[in-house]
Order: sequence, then structure tokens, then C-alpha cells
Amino acid sequence: MPVRKRRSDGRNIAMFTGIIEAMGSFRGMTAVSLGARLEVDTAMDLTEVKIGDSIAVSGACLTMVDKSARGFAADVSAETLTRTTLGSLRAGDRVNLEKSLRLMDFLGGHLVLGHVDGLGRIAQKVSKSDSILFAFDVEPSLTRYIVEKGSVAVDGISLTVNRCERNRFYVSIIPHTARMTTLEFRQVGGTVNIETDILGKYVEKLLAGNDENRHQKRALNMDFLREHGFLK
Repeated sequence: MPVRKRRSDGRNIAMFTGIIEAMGSFRGMTAVSLGARLEVDTAMDLTEVKIGDSIAVSGACLTMVDKSARGFAADVSAETLTRTTLGSLRAGDRVNLEKSLRLMDFLGGHLVLGHVDGLGRIAQKVSKSDSILFAFDVEPSLTRYIVEKGSVAVDGISLTVNRCERNRFYVSIIPHTARMTTLEFRQVGGTVNIETDILGKYVEKLLAGNDENRHQKRALNMDFLREHGFLK
């Protein structure tokens, strides 16, 4: 069964691994209510996916509202259109697809929620004999959660960070990953969806504390870590 947690509004939130199962082709989008309905063509097996289930489209968790032999449709909120690349898709654009994680599934990537934190820009794409080096520029607010050798989701793809450099981070991917995802088609200057590792956000929240009587939160810095025994 898919792994879900309950939102405050009663809806379920799915979880993913960042291991792309297939690519799809963006068919089009029509306005509905305060958002839009996105249609995707794909050969991915949707037999076990029911109407109302979640599916990640280039890293954004969406709810499937219709499916056919050709593909599926999902509703997209105005918030998602604003915070992700989905609002700028054009007919024929490829997207990464992943069905929600089930309890018996192998966790091959890392825990991904499908909640895009922001956009990144491809600053470099350099092909080598056995890999492709990507550099992504992101907003300063995101870099605090991106660490060397840590995990990050780029357009829904679970990747390991090689190194960080101010507001830029680097990853290396093997040719197989490029062929199986949209990274093969992405070029310098293009934008991607970024979801940072949820673990860093929880650690920061816990270290900040939740004491209502604390009027001033301590900054998470080297002095704080040394004071609390994390460093010598």
C-alpha cells in the first residue's frame, strides 16, 4: 500500500523515493477553478494507480483525477503552478514520473515528499567519459539545507550532492540516469524543481526549540553546535 501521512485538512500526502519510473509527454493544461488540469501521455503502467492517488510529476506531488490507455490527468493548484516549472510546460515537453511509495517497496533513493521548495537554474552541464556534471544555482534560502554528500531532488530525481559553492551545488550522474530522466534533454539556463532533504529541516526545527517562553531563537552556527556538544 502507498505510504501516506495525514494533512491537517484531512487529505493524504504521499511519499516518494526520487527513483524515476518513466517519462511522460506533457499534452496540455486547461484552467479549472483556481488552478489547472494537467494532462500527460505516458506508457507507464498505471494499473495499480486509482483515481485520487498521488503521482509525482517532475518532483511535484499531484492527485490523479483521470486516467486512460493514453495517460492521465491531474489537478494542479495555483500555488504549485507558481512554485514549480509545471506552469511553464509546453506541449511535447518531457516530464519525470514516479508513483507513490508503497510499504513493501525498496527505498533506492531518499524520502521525497513531492513538495517543491523552489526553482534552480542549470549553470553547467559538462559531459565526461563516464558521467555528466551538472551545476545548479539556487536561492540562498535553500542552500542551508543542501550539504556535500547529502541528498537533493532535482525534477523529482534523487541525487547526491558532490560539493557546494555559495548558492551553487554540483552533482554527477551516470549516462543511464540521463537516459531514463529528463536530464538528458535539459540545457544550461533551463529551470528545474528543487526539493531539499526533509531531514535537514527537521533537525533545524528541533535545534531551534519550541519553548513559547523563548523570545529569541538561537542561530544554528558553529558556536551553537560547540556549546551543545556536537563539536569539540
